[in-house]
Amino acid sequence: MLIAQLSDLHIKAGRRKAYGVVDTAAHLETAIAHLLSQPVPPDAVVLTGDLVDHGSREDYGLLRQLLKPLLDQSSTLPCYLLAGNHDETNELREAFPEHGYLRSTTALPHYAVTLGGGALRLIGLNTTIPGQSAGQLNAESLTWLNEQLSSDPTPAIIAMHHPPFATGISHMDEIGLANREAFEALTLSHSHVKRIICGHLHRAIETLFGGVIASSCPSTAHQVVLDLRAGAPDQFIMEPPGYQLHRWDGVRFLTHTVVVGKFNGPYRFRNTRGLID
Repeated sequence: MLIAQLSDLHIKAGRRKAYGVVDTAAHLETAIAHLLSQPVPPDAVVLTGDLVDHGSREDYGLLRQLLKPLLDQSSTLPCYLLAGNHDETNELREAFPEHGYLRSTTALPHYAVTLGGGALRLIGLNTTIPGQSAGQLNAESLTWLNEQLSSDPTPAIIAMHHPPFATGISHMDEIGLANREAFEALTLSHSHVKRIICGHLHRAIETLFGGVIASSCPSTAHQVVLDLRAGAPDQFIMEPPGYQLHRWDGVRFLTHTVVVGKFNGPYRFRNTRGLID
């Protein structure tokens, strides 16, 4: 089973450029076209937050248009959305009324869905705090998660916006996830959690957390500058955009980070005489 992860789209109404520089709409169109051209198509797509830049109805209207190539394949390619700190939950729900999993009975729209005919569960955790850049998993959220994991032993992948680990990129760690320790203890107590995937960081980063690999996905547009100095300025850079493909073989996950762009090749290693010299 193959799960595609897109993250940190930052779509702006009117196709305006983020920070006056980044054509996020064009980047998303390119990323989706690239994803749909993969030789092996994904079985599901999850978008891990900061879907739009300001959480407005107009932002989400454009997002829906841009996601149309994915949404049109919903019968064979289900697409799951998560809010990030730039999103507005109620506007997100209104823009995608057919996505019933977003209309959870909990205060925040966490959800759990089954993939691959029951082979895997995708658990979407909403880590947002309205009006704030940082995130949290409060007591209610952790109780909900524990109930979900305790009631079903199916292997699970947890998707969330704010990563539960520090990165050394100080300005991003300042707006990271609160209550990490309680989340890690809960994850450790459920061995059928097989992977944690996140957004927010605009870089591919991974570490061991709660007994499993936890990772963040690059943005489909701009990336956060890799600067590990204490107090380094908050800056972005136009490194190549990307997305990730998470392959579940029934035992473990393996992740490919995909770079989006035009590059020379592919070239063959061999011809009829053997390795090309």
